Amino acid sequence: MATLTRRQFTDVFKTEAVRLTRESGRPVTQVARELGIVDNLLYRWRSEQHSVDSQGRTCEAVRAEQDALTRLKRENEILRQERDF
Repeated sequence: MATLTRRQFTDVFKTEAVRLTRESGRPVTQVARELGIVDNLLYRWRSEQHSVDSQGRTCEAVRAEQDALTRLKRENEILRQERDF
C-alpha cells in the first residue's frame, strides 16, 4: 500500500493564490484547478486571509498566537489531570 504524504504550501503561494482569485475575476474553482489544488483549500485560505486582514495582523502572528493557545490548553489539561490524581 502506498503511503500518502500531505503537500505543504508556503505562505507566499497561499497569498498569491488568494490574490489571483480576487484580481482575476475568475471563479475560485477555476483558479484552484489551474494551480492543481482542491477548491475547498483555496476557499479556506481566502477565509483565513480575510480574518487576518480584518484583525490587522500578519499570518505569522495569528499562527503563533494559535500555537501558544493550543500549547497552553494542553498544559492546562495535564495540570488538571495531575490535580485530580
